Amino acid sequence: MLKKLFSHTAIYGFAPQITKIASFFSLPLITQELTELDYGIAGVLTAYTSAIAVFSFLGLRVVLVNSYFKSPKQFKWAWRQIYGFLSIWNIAYAFFLGALIYFIVPTEANDQRWLIVLLHIGPIVFFGPTSNICSTYYQLKQKPFQIAIRSVVFGILTIVLNVVFIANYKMGFMGWFWSSFIVGVIRNLSFYYPLNFVLKLTPIFNFKWRLIKSSLSVSLPMIPHYYSNYLLNSSDKMVMDVSGISTGNIGKYNVAYTVGRFTNNLGSASGLAIGPLLNKFYKDNNDMAASFLIFILQVSFFMITCLLSVWMKEIFYFLLRNETLSQMYYLGIIIVMSYNYRPMYFAANSKLMFSEKTNILWRVTLGAGLVNVILNLILLPIYGFEIAAITTFVAYIFMGYSGFSFKVFKQLTNANYYPLIWLFITLILTILVYLFKDFTISNKIIISIIFLLVGTFAIVAFNMKLKEIT
Repeated sequence: MLKKLFSHTAIYGFAPQITKIASFFSLPLITQELTELDYGIAGVLTAYTSAIAVFSFLGLRVVLVNSYFKSPKQFKWAWRQIYGFLSIWNIAYAFFLGALIYFIVPTEANDQRWLIVLLHIGPIVFFGPTSNICSTYYQLKQKPFQIAIRSVVFGILTIVLNVVFIANYKMGFMGWFWSSFIVGVIRNLSFYYPLNFVLKLTPIFNFKWRLIKSSLSVSLPMIPHYYSNYLLNSSDKMVMDVSGISTGNIGKYNVAYTVGRFTNNLGSASGLAIGPLLNKFYKDNNDMAASFLIFILQVSFFMITCLLSVWMKEIFYFLLRNETLSQMYYLGIIIVMSYNYRPMYFAANSKLMFSEKTNILWRVTLGAGLVNVILNLILLPIYGFEIAAITTFVAYIFMGYSGFSFKVFKQLTNANYYPLIWLFITLILTILVYLFKDFTISNKIIISIIFLLVGTFAIVAFNMKLKEIT
C-alpha cells in the first residue's frame, strides 16, 4: 500500500515537477525580461478568471467518481450523458468568461484586450470538459502514466514556448497567455481521441434530464467546496486590486508563490494518488488503515515543506535574477508551510465525499475561503500586501482541521486522526523554519539532515502499523 501511495504520488507529482524543475532553470532567462507589472497583470487576470472557473464543471466530478465505484458496469452510460450536458454548458460558460476578462483587463494591457479574451476561451469552446473527463477515467483506473506523460510533454512545451515568447520575442505577460493557449489546444487534442474513439465515451447530447438533475443535486453543493480553492489561492490578488494595491506590489506577491505553486501541485498529485486508496479502505470499512495512510502523507508533507522553507532564500536568489523580486522569499516560506493542511483535509473531507455528505463538505471549504477574504478586506488596507500570506496560512489551517469538528464526521468514522497534535506540530515547524531562513549554509545542511532522519523514522513506524491492519 505504501509503495502504491508513493509510486502513484511520484508519478502524478514528479512528472509535472520535472517540468517545474525545468521551469525553475528557465526563470533566470525570462525573469530578466519581466517586471512586477507583468507579474501583476497576469496575477490580476488569474484572480478574476479563477473566480468563475469552478462553474465550468459544476462539481460533477464527484458524480463521475461515485458512479465509477458504485456502478462499475454501468458508469459509462452516465458519464456519456454528463459529457454531453457539459459540452453544451461550456459554450455558455465560455461566453461569461470572455465577458469577465474583457471588463477586468488592467489598463496597462488595454491594447491586447480582445486577444487576451480569445486566448482564454478558445480551448473551452472547442473541447469543453474533454480533458477533465478523460483524466478522471485514467486516475480511477489507476493508470497514472497516461496523465504523467502528458504532464511532462506539455509542461516542457509550455516552458519552451515561454522562453521563446518572453526571452526571445520580448512579449512580456502575453508570452504566458500564448503559451497557455497553444498547449491547452494540443493537450485537449491528446485526450479527445482516446476518450471518444478508444474508450468509446462519446457525448450523448440527447441526455436524460432526470439523470442530470439527480447528478446536479449531488454536485451543486460541491461548488462552494471547489470555490474555496479560488477564495484561498487567487482571491487575495483580486482583493488587492479592489483595495487599491498597486499592480507592481500584486506582482511581488505573485512572485512569492513561485515555490508555493510547486507545493500546491504536489498536494494535488498526492490527492490523485491517495483518493482511490482511501476509497478502497472506506468501501472495506477499514478506517484505521485510512488513518495511518494519512499519517504517512502528513509526515511526508512536513519533510518536503520544511526542507523547501529552510532553503527558500537560496532558491529565490537562484531562480529570480531580479533583486526586487528575489527579496520575497520570506513570504514564500509562510505560503509553502500553509500547504501542510492537505493531508488532514484529505482525512476529513474524503470520507464526507465518499458518503455523499456534500451538504456538509461545502461549509468547511467555503468557510475557509470566506475567512481568507474577510481577513484580507480588513487587514490589506492597514498592513499592505504582505499580510495576505498570513491570512492564507490561517485560512488553510481552518480548512484542513475544521472538518473534524462536525458531528456527522465523528459518526462516519471509527478512527482517531489526532488533529490537534498535527496542528500543533504544523505551527511549531512553521515558526522554526522561519527562524532558520537566514542561517548559514552549514547550519542549514545539519537542520535538513535532522528533518530527513526524523521524518523517515516516523514514516517507517506508521507503515509498520499500516501493514498490521491490512
